[in-house]
Amino acid sequence: MDRSLLLRLLEEGPVIAAVKDATGLDAALESDVPVVFLLASDVLSVGEMAARVRKAGKRVFVHLDLVEGLAARDIAADFIARNTVADGVISTKDSLTRRARELGLLAIRRVFLLDSMALATVERHLTQDSADLIEVLPGLMPKIIRRLAAVVSKPIIAGGLISDKEDVTGALGAGAIAVSTTNPAVWSM
Repeated sequence: MDRSLLLRLLEEGPVIAAVKDATGLDAALESDVPVVFLLASDVLSVGEMAARVRKAGKRVFVHLDLVEGLAARDIAADFIARNTVADGVISTKDSLTRRARELGLLAIRRVFLLDSMALATVERHLTQDSADLIEVLPGLMPKIIRRLAAVVSKPIIAGGLISDKEDVTGALGAGAIAVSTTNPAVWSM
């Protein structure tokens, strides 16, 4: 999957189903969302989970940092590339997203903007080759999303604490291309 296809999918359906368990995965597969983030899995189930998402006609991203049994090393990206049908990965670690891109996977760099120092660090250090998109958490910060969108040349996904239509429209209006949420009620908006 190339980045332009993902951007088109998110333009048509800007809500991403982020799933943490089997119940959430089932609900996501029955929903109309085009993209699913797998936020919880293990080395024994991640391949099957990704295959279920793809079989449902959706695109799937695996959060590398949250796959039980994988270490935070480059080989984790190699494992996902070789053993799953995932379209890409999510990680807070620059080296993992960079390695995923080298392997032909799309990479989403997840950043937690907890204070002004964290924001400044993202603005200074996010390199062109380290990720295809950025996921900003928490996603309830339109002013900060707007600021980041003005200085970072990568598409932004807002995630974390997105719970209603106002949150979705606020993030999208501030410059995010999509939102990710574990809330199934938001998936159908």
